[in-house]
Amino acid sequence: MSVLIREERPEDVAGVRRVNEQAFGQPQEAALVDALRAHDAVLLSLVALDGDRVVGHVLYSAVRLESGGDALEGAGLAPMAVLPELQRTGIGSELVARGALELRERGCPFIVVLGHPEYYPRFGFVPASRHGVRCPWEVPDEVFLLLPLDAARLPRTASTARYRDEFSSVTEGEGTSSRSGT
Repeated sequence: MSVLIREERPEDVAGVRRVNEQAFGQPQEAALVDALRAHDAVLLSLVALDGDRVVGHVLYSAVRLESGGDALEGAGLAPMAVLPELQRTGIGSELVARGALELRERGCPFIVVLGHPEYYPRFGFVPASRHGVRCPWEVPDEVFLLLPLDAARLPRTASTARYRDEFSSVTEGEGTSSRSGT
């Protein structure tokens, strides 16, 4: 399947919501996207189109690496979604690769993702701990990944990734928060 990848436009909002709700089987990730948009916190939002239908979406928001009194701003990939019937067709890979390319061109020093350890390494992601970066949540080391886009700018001392508040405040039901990159 050949899809067009481009930046999200206002007319894509309903399609982006539908893709995220269907891909995750719940409204939480779609609500996260809406909250990040509402707070002007989106660094990059890409859609995959089949004709005029949104079939995939990836969003990047600001993440800070804090080390002592220093901070470096980069990007967090979350969420990334493809319609269930089109998963495993390469659409998600196209979205992630294009996002990394565009962020590198914009001078972004890194991307972090909380995601599948078998999926993201194909794009150059490695466990963030290899760069001394800790996740703010208790997760297995192999699922919190970092893609250095400009390794020379990464902190030389241990740091913690700080996501936008929307990642902790967007809740559904029993108070679980959305943290998934996939």
